Amino acid sequence: MIPPSWTSAPTPAFSPIPDPLTPARDITHAHFQAGDQVVVIKGVTSGELWGEAVRIVAPSWHTPTDEDGWRLRDATGGAQTFITAHPRYLVHLGRPCPDCLIYLRAMEDYLLPKYAGHDALIDCGWYTTTALNQLVHVADARGGR
Repeated sequence: MIPPSWTSAPTPAFSPIPDPLTPARDITHAHFQAGDQVVVIKGVTSGELWGEAVRIVAPSWHTPTDEDGWRLRDATGGAQTFITAHPRYLVHLGRPCPDCLIYLRAMEDYLLPKYAGHDALIDCGWYTTTALNQLVHVADARGGR
């Protein structure tokens, strides 16, 4: 498997497909708490959803959306050990959360059939990071970022 990276793959195996689910997701800041382990779904690999697993550290303003966000920590470190993300990008890991499970199921129903039979890691190209280490979905990107 390709090592995780917060930026999109430079040459994806497939053209990025639109993400109709995440931009419309109605999840508030209060849905998550410091200490929660979460994942940002970025694509598919070997017939399963793929994403970045991180831990929520503290509240943080998400400049790209001008809304409350969360500061996230990647325990594996790297150039972007800490990033800020909007709650709608996040999915609980390791605990049964009905809202997150519904979102995951919808992502599976949408993405998995599109890449059935492909074993490669497919980054859908939905996310990038700003100069301020803010994770931003392409639907939330402002001109000039």
